[in-house]
Amino acid sequence: MINYPIIRKSMQTKTVSTSNRGMDLEAAINETNEYYINNDIAYIYKKPIPIQVVKVDYERRSAARISEAYYKVPSTTDYNGIYQGKYIDFEAKETKTKTAFPMKNIHEHQVKHLENIIRHGGIGFVIVAFTALNKIFLLEAHYVIDYYQRSESGRKSITYQEFATYGYEIKESYAKRIDYLKIIDQLYFQGK
Repeated sequence: MINYPIIRKSMQTKTVSTSNRGMDLEAAINETNEYYINNDIAYIYKKPIPIQVVKVDYERRSAARISEAYYKVPSTTDYNGIYQGKYIDFEAKETKTKTAFPMKNIHEHQVKHLENIIRHGGIGFVIVAFTALNKIFLLEAHYVIDYYQRSESGRKSITYQEFATYGYEIKESYAKRIDYLKIIDQLYFQGK
């Protein structure tokens, strides 16, 4: 006979909701990229942002704190690397809206960068998380470029429905949390 301890109400643990599990998109992509690297699948990294440190406060020698810094140049996109001999470059964004992704979240220099990537034979895209809906989509760069050009003439967003129609939903999983290469395989490497 096994005697289990009596659990008092004050000792019970709360159940944690998994409805927004993994919606910190950058952390989820970083974990996925680490899985890809550790398993020799692809080498894709988060790009470091070049900053110019202007002022450092030294409270004590072991606790230096940067108190003022500036971006040296506008960053291009968040991630780049190589997969199956192809250069990959992409931006990752989150939006709290349920109906659309605002085009103001993509900057002109990022669009030009993605244009250059695809013009030179690389693979470019954006990954957008609709956090309120717990949905993540990959949208190819040529759609982003087209929507951006239309935004200059009045179009201000890409609707959720357009992501659902032209994009590819990425389902979260355990080991490869945001397995975007599964979609890249379908788009670029199927039949090879």
